[in-house]
Amino acid sequence: MTTDVRPSESEALDAYSQAVTWVAERLTPSVASLRVMRRSRGGQVPVGAGSAVALTPDGYMLTSAHVVGGSSRLGRATFPDGNEDRFEVVGRDPLSDLAVLRTRQEGLEAAELGDATQLRVGQLVVAIGNPHGFEGSVTAGVVSALGRSLPARSRRAGRIIDNVIQTDAALNPGNSGGALADSRGRVVGVNTAVAGVGLGLAVPINDNTLRVIGSLMREGRVRRAYLGIAGGPRPVPPAARDGSGDDGCIEVVEVVGDSPADRAGIRPEDLILEVDGTRLNRVEDLQQLMVDELIGSRIPVTLLRQGRRLELELVPAELEVG
Repeated sequence: MTTDVRPSESEALDAYSQAVTWVAERLTPSVASLRVMRRSRGGQVPVGAGSAVALTPDGYMLTSAHVVGGSSRLGRATFPDGNEDRFEVVGRDPLSDLAVLRTRQEGLEAAELGDATQLRVGQLVVAIGNPHGFEGSVTAGVVSALGRSLPARSRRAGRIIDNVIQTDAALNPGNSGGALADSRGRVVGVNTAVAGVGLGLAVPINDNTLRVIGSLMREGRVRRAYLGIAGGPRPVPPAARDGSGDDGCIEVVEVVGDSPADRAGIRPEDLILEVDGTRLNRVEDLQQLMVDELIGSRIPVTLLRQGRRLELELVPAELEVG
């Protein structure tokens, strides 16, 4: 004989409400409302609004790069306790859609950053931001999907943001830059886009984004290596497979003139198998390798050209974001 120990509907709803309320009380003091300004001949002109999350007690805040636009823009941050202060953009990275701001405000309640790699589909998440200027707004939902991709561009470059979080927590204009938190109140994502009704997207907090945040705080920018190719995934021809199970590669579609790839002799229709000893199955695999440590270093590239396996060497340059 089994006993049904499932909670009643009222008990489950109460537990849900308690979790959301606890997260809201813990995290709302760490989320500011932003008014973004641009200098003009007549003074400062408002050009946008959004949200930001306090990173440190001494005034560093995290937001979305698209919220603050050009790095020369200033603005004002309003905190939940009613204090207001001017902020400056320390650094922004359009290719991850993250930016770090600094205010003169002391004693901010810094949010705890979590790890989005630990999320599971169906898990409770809470979004806190300032949609349409309504400060301290809280919505809740679940992780609808993981591993989404979001294209990001600067004036000179483009890339794919990996492992984006999809949620049905209601997001609206003004939520961008705000917090997406787990049930323990840890920020696991930065709300970045509304893709439709019940379809919100957040840039994940993980090792990659923590490196971006650290670089923005220290240097005001993110350095990335650059090869100068455009390509897409494709299967390795059966005759060239090595039995390892890694049967994907990147087919080169275009090579930028006088780029590191061009100087190394890489050509369109080449199939890139490995870069610096790492096997490539997706374009995202190559993106993740393009860290600043590779800039100016000689690295090996293994590719297939008309069925022949070639070993080349190239020297990545620094990507100019613009």
